[in-house]
Amino acid sequence: MKVLKFGGTSVGTVESLKAVLSIVKKSYDAKEKPLVVLSAMSGVTNLLTQLAEEAAEGKSFSDGLKSLEDKHFAVVKELLAVKFQNPVFTKLKLFFNEVEDLLQGIFALKELSNQSKDLILSYGERCSNYMVSKVMEQYIPESLFIDASHYVKTDSDFGNAHLNETLTEQLVKSMYITHSDKLLFVTGFIGSNENGRITTLGRGGSDYTAAIFGSILDATAIEIWTDVNGMLTADPRIVKKAFSLPVLSYTEAMELSYFGAKVIYPPTMIPAFLKKIPIVIRNTFEPDFSGTVIQFDSGKTALPIKGISSISDISVINLSGSGMIGKSGFSGRLFTLLAREQINVVLITQSSSEHSITFAVNPSDAKRAIQLIEIEFELEIQANKLVIPAIEDNLSVLAIVGENMKRTPGMSGRLFAALGRNGINVRAIAQGSSEYNISVIIGKEDLAKALNAVHDAFFAELKKTLHVFNIGTGNIGATLFKQLEDQHDFLLDKNDIEIKVVGISNSRKMLFNTEGVELNNWSAELEKNGSEADLALFIEKMKALNLPNCVFIDNTASKLPATYYEDIFKSNISIVTCNKIANSGKYAQYKTLRDTAHRHGVDFFYETNVGAGLPIVRVLKDLMLSGDRILKIEAILSGTISYIFNNFKDDATFFNVVKQAQELGYTEPDPRDDLGGIDFMRKMLILARDAGYAVEAEDVDLGPILPEACLKADTVDAFYAELQNENAYFEDMKARAALEKKVIRYIGKLENGKVSIAIQFVDENHPFYALSGSDNIISFTTERYKERPLVVKGPGAGAEVTAAGVFADLVNVGA
Repeated sequence: MKVLKFGGTSVGTVESLKAVLSIVKKSYDAKEKPLVVLSAMSGVTNLLTQLAEEAAEGKSFSDGLKSLEDKHFAVVKELLAVKFQNPVFTKLKLFFNEVEDLLQGIFALKELSNQSKDLILSYGERCSNYMVSKVMEQYIPESLFIDASHYVKTDSDFGNAHLNETLTEQLVKSMYITHSDKLLFVTGFIGSNENGRITTLGRGGSDYTAAIFGSILDATAIEIWTDVNGMLTADPRIVKKAFSLPVLSYTEAMELSYFGAKVIYPPTMIPAFLKKIPIVIRNTFEPDFSGTVIQFDSGKTALPIKGISSISDISVINLSGSGMIGKSGFSGRLFTLLAREQINVVLITQSSSEHSITFAVNPSDAKRAIQLIEIEFELEIQANKLVIPAIEDNLSVLAIVGENMKRTPGMSGRLFAALGRNGINVRAIAQGSSEYNISVIIGKEDLAKALNAVHDAFFAELKKTLHVFNIGTGNIGATLFKQLEDQHDFLLDKNDIEIKVVGISNSRKMLFNTEGVELNNWSAELEKNGSEADLALFIEKMKALNLPNCVFIDNTASKLPATYYEDIFKSNISIVTCNKIANSGKYAQYKTLRDTAHRHGVDFFYETNVGAGLPIVRVLKDLMLSGDRILKIEAILSGTISYIFNNFKDDATFFNVVKQAQELGYTEPDPRDDLGGIDFMRKMLILARDAGYAVEAEDVDLGPILPEACLKADTVDAFYAELQNENAYFEDMKARAALEKKVIRYIGKLENGKVSIAIQFVDENHPFYALSGSDNIISFTTERYKERPLVVKGPGAGAEVTAAGVFADLVNVGA
């Protein structure tokens, strides 16, 4: 036989009750001999509690009682044929009349005892089970209502009664033999004492009833039907990627449930555990889903852990002082005191020096615990051998659980790496000797971020999610969004990465969506639903959302974002930027940003600062990490200047080539912004710094391309006029190059810590001789690449390649 237990949500509405009836009928037809345990309808126990408390306060309870009656009568009218309704209405009405009489007595006495409260609460289960049994009787005439209070015998600890196992076993077996041919609907949660007074079994009481009957009757399984697909790897309300676990051991289930998983309350399931009866967690609303089997062993699994659980609100008390060192029995004295006063200790950790003990309790118990400790250890505190303990509030516990942990090295490292990378401070740590559980205490405000970060870290088959906040929606930003949209499925399938753009801002508007902005419609969404842009507010909002694995992308050329980089790093958020300003300002700023990112365990990627989509920064980093020594770097890092000198040949004049470059969009509106070499200088400065040199902008020897008169022209038109006037200067340069069979190149060079940028004439033996179009090129001469330098060449400008460089940096965050 099987025991099927249905919780309040399963019997909460007409639709859910239809699902329950279908499940029970299917089990009965399959000859599984089900015994059904039902909770009260959803919300009924809370309402009965409220009515009893309000009656004790002298408040009216008639409206609440009427709504309770209507809730049950509506089910009868909907699910029971008219010809069968009257007897059921009559019985239910008798139940409600009895409740009314009890409430009237409480109202008169202005007193609510635990005994009275238990009796009132029992009507929730009695009404639901009687009602459902009568509905099922239409289809299965053998259906029978069983009031468990006649068979489940307890002591007189009202509200949390303890089982009389021997007597209960005799009564339940006798009852089952008498009604072995019936489909039994048994009230959960309630029992009675030796005098027949109704008692309740406390938290998880209906589960306890199912376990009691299952254990006594040697059930093949106990099925707990609820509103989730079994036990999940984490709370699905917080961790969207949480998934159902097919198998758990009793130990794993108890550990997960102790730390917050609400599917079952394991202490009530002990009767089943002792007889090794499997407990199956099923979803009433998805009955075809197999759910989770909780059994004696955890079964074979490749998962390093089974789940992540949490308690969202706890308080921590730290007891310290020299009077604890070497003092035998101190811990026993402390925790005996707390146990005697019914204060539950959630977690304990003690320093190896025995100088302090830290323990966690429910916030409601914290002040009382402090008072008790001050009384118990008054002499030690007065002698300054103990420090008066203080309470730390607004904390949470996060626990990773699984039997595989004891056989898998690196579990603690993976946990703390995930927390540390996301800037989550661990207040205390506890690990049992069984190695089934590692628990950490963290700030309450970080709990959601921690759960998601740790879930991503341990369940590798799931996709890593990066939460992106992007400023700048010009050519590069818009192109990046298009690339992210196009590559979304590829990233999921091949790289196990999901990128959610959760914040977008330009100079006018900003938009947030924690589920991710739809990138095929981001512009219209920003325009329609965006608020007024404010960079400081954008960054504060990004920090306040406190999402895991955050990346700030700067796709602007503005000076303002760089002023926030350090603060962003301190919030444990990585930065990807194509904006050169932060890295090419003062060296002190450059070093501060790198050091801050390193100290907070986040990434600072800026590949596009130097060569757009070309892998230049990464190549230099890899060379240095591998122990190679940089001897010389030569580079052409301006696509505009590259195009101009590559086309300044034969009959072409310098004036015409510059004019053509501007018409093609290669230059800025004022070509001198490119030909002045400042942007090139910034790129060489960044390379020199990445190569290990503390170089400032004024240390760079920046050779001119243009004569002084061209640079000093008042307007762009005047500049072009001067360019024509200086035609002879450029023609002489071209003629010299032709005579020497060389080409003109504007080359940056880093050698012996010195940076220079100047016009050079190079012959066919030089790697830059064959450069064409607007390509960039860089040559690394190192100890390993001394005879034949390492050369990187390709497009060094353009929205597509620059966005691709930002994209590549982004997917490498956290790698």
